[in-house]
Amino acid sequence: QVQLVESGGGLVQAGDSLRLSCVASGRAFSYYNVGWFRQVPGKDREFVAVTTWSGGSRYADSVKGRFTISRDNAKNTVYLQMNSLKPEDTAVYYCAARGAALSTDPGGYAYWGQGTQVTVSS
Repeated sequence: QVQLVESGGGLVQAGDSLRLSCVASGRAFSYYNVGWFRQVPGKDREFVAVTTWSGGSRYADSVKGRFTISRDNAKNTVYLQMNSLKPEDTAVYYCAARGAALSTDPGGYAYWGQGTQVTVSS
């Protein structure tokens, strides 16, 4: 069982940066893969980035080169550094955890945070 809480969202201008944090509580956080997803009203939740227990990572093409995912298992925290933000990055961002192999499918994640709003003005 893992509980996740996201923070760090806000209202920024295009070109600005934000760092989102996902703090976990519960057992064995270091054994979980943790992903970031985002969603806008009326659309499906989409993959953003994921980091694995082994240190691997993968990014959606739309954010590759701008976003960086990292984790600090000692602090039970996963970060998403978002640079060069664009209006199309506006969404509610969620972190999620799974114990199985790396996945970019939101349906494969068992534990979810409440989400944090990111709004990028043009």
